[in-house]
This record gives sequence, C-alpha cells and structure tokens, in this order.
Amino acid sequence: MQKPQSLFFNYLLRAATLLLVVLGSCSPDNQPATESAQAPTAVQQSAPAAPAPSAEGLFVSPSHWINTDPIGDGEPAVSAELLTAVNTNPQQWLQYGGDFRNFRHSPIEQLSPENVDNLQFAWGFPTGTMGQFAVSPVVYDGIMYITSSYNRLFALDARNGDLFWRYDHEQPADLRICCGPANRGVAIVGDKVLMATLDAHLLAFDRKSGEILWDTEIIEYNRGFSATSAPLIVKNMAIIGIAGGEFGVRGFFDAYDVDTGERVWRHYTVPAAGEPGAETWSGDSYQTGGAPAWTIGAYDPELDTLYWTTGNPSPDWNGDSRLGDNLYSDSVLAIEPDTGEMKWYFQFTPHDVWDYDGNTHLFLVDLAVEDETVKALVQANRNGFFYAINRETGEFIRATNYLEQLNWATSMEPSGRPIVNPEATPTEEPTMRVCPGVMGGMNGAVSGALNPDLGLVYIPVIESCQLLQKGIGVHVEGLQYTGGTPIPADALDASAYGHITAIDYQTGEVRWRFMDPEPMMAGTLSTAGGLVFTGSQTGHAIAIDGATGEELWRFKLGGGIRSQPIAYQIDDESYVAIGTGNFAGIASFVGANVEIPEGGHLYVFKLSN
Repeated sequence: MQKPQSLFFNYLLRAATLLLVVLGSCSPDNQPATESAQAPTAVQQSAPAAPAPSAEGLFVSPSHWINTDPIGDGEPAVSAELLTAVNTNPQQWLQYGGDFRNFRHSPIEQLSPENVDNLQFAWGFPTGTMGQFAVSPVVYDGIMYITSSYNRLFALDARNGDLFWRYDHEQPADLRICCGPANRGVAIVGDKVLMATLDAHLLAFDRKSGEILWDTEIIEYNRGFSATSAPLIVKNMAIIGIAGGEFGVRGFFDAYDVDTGERVWRHYTVPAAGEPGAETWSGDSYQTGGAPAWTIGAYDPELDTLYWTTGNPSPDWNGDSRLGDNLYSDSVLAIEPDTGEMKWYFQFTPHDVWDYDGNTHLFLVDLAVEDETVKALVQANRNGFFYAINRETGEFIRATNYLEQLNWATSMEPSGRPIVNPEATPTEEPTMRVCPGVMGGMNGAVSGALNPDLGLVYIPVIESCQLLQKGIGVHVEGLQYTGGTPIPADALDASAYGHITAIDYQTGEVRWRFMDPEPMMAGTLSTAGGLVFTGSQTGHAIAIDGATGEELWRFKLGGGIRSQPIAYQIDDESYVAIGTGNFAGIASFVGANVEIPEGGHLYVFKLSN
C-alpha cells in the first residue's frame, strides 16, 4: 500500500501541474498602477486595408474587418422597452438570460420531443481561437453576434453563417486571468453591441458596420483585474463586473452610459474602513478581500432592482488572516440601479475557505409560500445548495441540497447560515474529500434554464470532490493570492461525473437527473415545446425531455462543450446554436475528459420540415 506521504506528493505534483496550465498566462508586471476613472476613447477608423503578404507567401488577415454593405432585415434599434419585455418573440435572443427573468427559455414550441429527430446540421463557423468557447450568442434583425476566447467578436448571418464583420481585440502579453481566456457574450442596445475584455475594457460597436464607437478602460488589468461576462443593459446603462478574486483585488461592478461610455457609478463588493461590513474582516484584510463580480446579474423592472452576485474572498483557501464573515463576498446584492446603492444582501457562504463563490445563475420567479405569492430569486449555488430568497426583502426562504455528494456542511440554520462540518475546512495535510469541490456543483461559468410551464429549473452539475490544502498567502499586487490549493482527488482516480438535474423551483425538490460519465460544464436551454438542450465534455450536443429527463437526441460535434445554447426562428424555420471549445486546464482539474480536440467552433442546427 502506498504511504500517505507519497500520495500527498503525487497529489501536489499533479495539482501544481494543473495550476500551471490554468494560470500560465498570468505573468507579473513590475510596475504598479493606480486606479483611474478613465474617460472613454473615441476611435477613428478607415476602411480595412488589403491583406498583407507574409514572408511565406501567405496572407495575414487584418484584425478588424468593417462592413460597408446593407445587412439585417430592417428591424429598428433595440429599445429599452424591447429589452424589458418577456421573451416571447422567437426571432430574437436579446440577452444572455433570454430576458430579465434569466429563464433561458425559448418560446419556440416546434422544438419538442415529437420532432427533435428532425433537427439537422445547418451550418458551422470556426472561431480560430483556443481556450473555452463559452459564448451565449445574441440574435437580432437576422444577425447573430458571438464572442470567442481572447475577445474575438463576429457578426454573422443567422441564416447561413456568412461573416458580416469581425473584431480581434489586441491583448497585452501579461494578462491576469485565473481560469482561461473566456468571454461569455455581448449585450445589444440601440444600434450598439457591447463587449467586455480580458484586459478590463468595455467596448461599444456599431451593430451593422462593426466600427468601434467608444472604448472605456474599466480599471488597469495589471493590478489583477479582468472582465469575462456579458454586460447587462438596464435602462441606458451597461452593468459589468470584474474578475480577480485569485489576485486579492477589491471587487466591484460598474454602470456605464451606453451612449458615451462614461461611468455612472461603481459599487464595491468589499467595504472600506468604517463602512458597514468592514467589521467582518479582521485587521486590514478587507484591503485585499476579493469578492469579484465576474458573472452577469438580473433585473426586475417592476421592483426597479438590480441583482448581482459576488465571488470568493481572498486568499481563497486560508482564512486565518481574514477572520469573520467577510462581507460582501459569496453574496447576492440587491441594488438601486440609478445610484448603485445597496438595498439588501444575502450571504450564501460566510467566511468561505472552499472557493465556492456566490456567482451562479439567478432566476427571478414567483413562489407560493404559506398561501402567499412571494417575489423570489432562486439559485443553484456552487456550494451545493439550491436557495430561494425573497427578492423584495432579502429574507431567506429555504435551501435544499441538489447534489449527490455534499459534506462540507451538515445543515442550515433558520436564517440560511450553513452549519459547517469542521473536518471539511482546509488543512496543511488534508485527508478528507470535500464535496463539492471548488468548481461546484453548478459553476458560474455556465448557465441554467427554467421552464415556467413545467415548473422546473435545469442545472448542469459537476460531481467532483477535492482535498483542500491550506498554504501561505502573501499579497503582491498583480500576482496570485490563493493561500493554498485544491488537490483534484477525483481527477486522479477518474471518479468524477456529472448530471443535468431538474429541480422543482417551488419546493426545491429534485425531480429527475440525466446522468453523464463526465462533469457537466456546458449551459442549458429550455424550450416551450418541452426540450432541454445541453452539451457534454466528450463533444456531444444533447436534447433531453424536459418533463422526464429522457435523452431524445444526440449529435457528435467533436470538441468539449462549454458554451450556452440558444434557439431562434427566421422565416418560420427553427434553429439551435451551440458552440464547442474546451479548456483542458480546467477540464482536467475536475476530472473531465481532455483527450478531445480543442478550438472554438459554432454549430447551428435547423428543424427540417
């Protein structure tokens, strides 16, 4: 039998190798910078130059192809009223979550169990980039907008994939990204398309020509910041949060005027000295507290309230220097959208030492609670609990376990505070498999879906436990600040797996599970016809019966799937779009298959008559 010391050495060696893969692009910059509220930069452009010949006699493509031809189907600019409406127009997919409720539910009834066998490949489009292709496409006016890894942006004909325009963002060589070069999509408003970048900029493009209208630096990237999510349009503002929890940044999310690119407000997720919540950080640990806001939120137009989630405190796996609950990390915040002021908060995981974050997908629903209808939000948190929170008051309603393996907490207090299993906290020589591991559960990098007719939420799940090793945390601006490392025990013995879990959001009970031998790291889509679309790490697009969990359709695409599927109709024909493009560093970290091709590719299927 192998000695425990040898096992730990092997675990650490493997973990260090994986972390080097994941973090290899995070080279330091020796010049510290100070924060600025930089004004947007107007960009002057001319027609694209002819391709330049290279030394090999080939042609090098320009990085920005601008369109000068008429395109689209003649639809007007995207108004605030259009963005506020419930998603009932199958010709459009205007937001990351489908609409402000975040249901990711398509109104297309033709996409149903009865005719899913008629779904056939229509067209494909390569991104030309490596790293996870995590996009949720936007479709409007017959045009599809997709972003790939490393912030390559395309405008395509949604009927056949013809390219209208393209922009390649020029990245600095020393990006500060923890978990791959992902971008999850654009926002559309008026005649503009907006994209956030890995070097912490927010850009606006003319939706038909692709010309840059403004370029605003959110914050200096070399301090440990990046931006990976799609912006959320609320009124005339684009809301965007930053990543950087593994670099000891002070988290925040911003609102920007969509016409000018000027910042309207900034909401910090870690309080400063003397502010409410600072007392939950021992000493001056709040100064490097993390709590990034790296995923997209939700908005309730009726309550005029913005909901945004926050990530882990820093350092991740050693909480000795930051004793206390560490507000407002691992939380959901209710925000006044005109001012950025907080109305209330709810913290999912106080004093997080597991890197659970609070950043997973939010759904805005109505719940029946003690014979009353309560405006609520529900979330499958990365910590393994499915939460229901009163979205008017922040009052805790309930939390139920949605995993097959959960041992870091034993139960919940009536207030919603988890009762922690003390054996599950990180140690210098860990022996306990902590479930879930640091990736979840459901990970914030992917989306869930909700079918209001069936009353079910569809959650992609990673079942992968880990040993959590506590280490030393020393903060240097712009460098990693994690205070330890997870040891991927389930990756080493190939015991990780996944499932799509259907949860009755009225009760929190699991209705069914669709099992997969690999962790589920793709998003989900629901349709009015009763289907659930998703993808697997082994490169299969999958359609499931939304009522029963039965697999109905499968198509081999090749690469691992990390994207968010959408559906749309044009000329009364129904389409489903899903992208492939894995990131081996993260996939291997949770025990998923990495012996498959990488590289982004969009696949679009059409329902044949």
